[in-house]
Amino acid sequence: MSEIIILFLGAISAGLLGSLTGLGGGVIIIPLLTLGFGVPMHYAIGASLISVIGTSSGAAVAFVKEGFTNMRIGMFLEIATTAGAIVGALVSGMLNPNTIGIIFASILLLTVILNLKGKPDHQEPLIKGSLEAKLKLYGTFPDKGILKSYSARNTVPGFLMMMFAGAMSGLLGIGSGALKVLAMDNMMKLPFKVSTTTSNFMIGVTAVASALIYFQRGEIIPVIVAPVLIGVVIGSFIGSKTLMVSKTKKLKVFFAIVITILSVYMMYNGINKSFR
Repeated sequence: MSEIIILFLGAISAGLLGSLTGLGGGVIIIPLLTLGFGVPMHYAIGASLISVIGTSSGAAVAFVKEGFTNMRIGMFLEIATTAGAIVGALVSGMLNPNTIGIIFASILLLTVILNLKGKPDHQEPLIKGSLEAKLKLYGTFPDKGILKSYSARNTVPGFLMMMFAGAMSGLLGIGSGALKVLAMDNMMKLPFKVSTTTSNFMIGVTAVASALIYFQRGEIIPVIVAPVLIGVVIGSFIGSKTLMVSKTKKLKVFFAIVITILSVYMMYNGINKSFR
């Protein structure tokens, strides 16, 4: 019972850190379960995926109501992320836990770097006759009371990057939000508010696709998942409120250091074959 309480408190911290940094709770949950509690890697990934679904769902509804999320672009790109997530989940079942730990640490370092970089804010006009016009990958979003219009660009490279993001989500049990935002910001040149909110909407759907495969393999254990899910949701809620009054730049730098240390430790354990 005491272990479940400690896991619950740890999950609250993971949700809090994840929401404050924008990296999501999964990046803390996996090291917490595998290194802190000795949970087998695949069970930890299963629990993390369920927590991703929970934290994504609540925020996604609010962003859709506010008019930031582009449902059409999100559903189009979900074809890529869902396909990638299924492949990632299937590959995960074939890989050694230590190999997954090394890949996790590498992606975590990449995610930290992307999160600390300055975010571009595009607002591209629609080009008539383009692929984006034919697929209707454009829209409007509210900005200080004014509706601003935008259109996507470079749809094919963005779609391929989304497949990679989905594969990493299914393989590692994380939301891969930073990779999705990279695809929409840097490649598809969507406005930052649109890309982040649409990414948040997509994360939950991507996680569901891969979670079903983990569930079918018997790698989603209720006694682990329940405290993790409840804790991460509570932590994310506290984090969203704290974010309003926090100096986010300093927080991001501090937590980036913490997460970098975690990723190095994950890499070390993977190389030394400490995971099971």
